[in-house]
Amino acid sequence: MNALTRFDTTALNQLSRSLVGFDRIFTDFENRVQNVNNYPPYNVVKHSENSYEIEVAVAGFGLEDIEVEVDQSVLTIRGAKSIDSQPDVEYLHRGLAYREFSRTFTLAEHLIVNNAGIKNGVLSIGLTRVIPDELKPRKIPVIGLDSK
Repeated sequence: MNALTRFDTTALNQLSRSLVGFDRIFTDFENRVQNVNNYPPYNVVKHSENSYEIEVAVAGFGLEDIEVEVDQSVLTIRGAKSIDSQPDVEYLHRGLAYREFSRTFTLAEHLIVNNAGIKNGVLSIGLTRVIPDELKPRKIPVIGLDSK
């Protein structure tokens, strides 16, 4: 039998108050536990060490129905399909879900969003990791220090 696991949010709130400065971690954890949402399905693809792509299934949504936004380190994808009421069309079965959605991704440091495009019902968002020069490893030349 499957058991439903419940989290005591009062205990989490007391713990988060005692760990000042870590409140974002607890807020993210609470949001992930409470807001389990699998729509729309997505893939995260790694093309190379510094190149990634997020693929989101958005079949039936047009360019005007999709919004992609980056705010600090959070990528948000929203979709809202305006269903035109056509009085001369009668649906015998309506199985395509044109429901609104919002999907967020927390981006790692130095990850930038390059582009976004829709092809064959899949929204593709290109990501690249750009490490600043001051954080890259560098070689220090070794010189001889002869004392004369």
